[in-house]
Amino acid sequence: MPPLDRLRFRPPRGVQADAALGLGALALLGIAEGQRLSAGEGSMPSRIASWVLIVAVCGSLLFRRRYPVAVGWFTALATGGYYVLSPIDGPLVVVPIVALYAIAAQGRLRAAVAMAAAMVIGVSAGTLVGDSDVTGTAVFMLSGWLVAVVALGSVRHGRVAYAEEEARLRATEERLRIARELHDVIGHNISMINVQAGAALHRLKKDPTQAEEALGAIKAGSKEALRELRATLGVLRQVDEEAPTAPAPGLARAAELVASAKPAGIEVRISRTGTERPLPAPVDLAAYRIMQESLTNAAKHSDVRQVTVLLAYEDKELILAVEDDGRGAAVQPAHASGGSGIAGMAGRARALGGELVAGPRPEGGFAVRARLPYGNTGEPMERSEG
Repeated sequence: MPPLDRLRFRPPRGVQADAALGLGALALLGIAEGQRLSAGEGSMPSRIASWVLIVAVCGSLLFRRRYPVAVGWFTALATGGYYVLSPIDGPLVVVPIVALYAIAAQGRLRAAVAMAAAMVIGVSAGTLVGDSDVTGTAVFMLSGWLVAVVALGSVRHGRVAYAEEEARLRATEERLRIARELHDVIGHNISMINVQAGAALHRLKKDPTQAEEALGAIKAGSKEALRELRATLGVLRQVDEEAPTAPAPGLARAAELVASAKPAGIEVRISRTGTERPLPAPVDLAAYRIMQESLTNAAKHSDVRQVTVLLAYEDKELILAVEDDGRGAAVQPAHASGGSGIAGMAGRARALGGELVAGPRPEGGFAVRARLPYGNTGEPMERSEG
């Protein structure tokens, strides 16, 4: 027995739906024209002309998606000609109404309004010349139907446009998030490797032992960068791989950041205040990345020798401060554009409803201070010191 989802009826879509609608209208009109033939109404030329118009109008539905305006006007004019030739009040008017909806649904409001107005004017002209089958009430009802069809088509177009714009915004945000994550994952290790490679070259002849230690740190850093890159790309590919055995980036791995900065000649001290608690995953990741980026920026300046990291666990938020003793020069301002550097750190803080302040310290050096709420409480404006 086939599965239930195969037995479930699926209505036709696209060109198949247009073909089904055209064939349905053609079948109903065939019944009506058959009654006309059996009653002996109308001359043979008028019958042939009526059938030509019926087939042309129904067949034109197959092209309404490619040429919506042209098909709309053709069906309206041909349908008007059919009702002039045939005394049968058949359902052919459904076809131009469908074409009218298609025009409005594609956002061509002016063309839809013009076509609806022409249809109302044409029917009204038929009433004025004395067609007893068309009354003022029928004209009024037709006008209401046409207005409703145009309105529904416009609403459909608005919903589709909104959904497309929302999808574009989500795609843009996702690209920025991926770029920021890749920068944070790779940038820190690559910067440390660069600093340690320079130190190894400098010490190679004077102190081979320290050069060997720097080369070992380069090997460990490159291995870690490769591991994190593979893990990130694995998530992006959404492949069915085994879960990574290493802990997720968070403050529990802060000791690794301290160890990676040591070969660069930077001493990192971490102090904690308040009662430590398990942090929400987004807060934990943001704190780790901000600390990582701050140490990366410090490593780029040879005059930095000491970095102090303060973690303050407050009732509703985590306060993170990273201060160094360098000159605090040649850094990226917090309001700079892009998804990396201090701008990327500020973006992480804002995403959690917090804020990030970065700038030179009055006593020298550079400071980064972030406020990371445990729960989203809004998105205050970013500000910069100095």
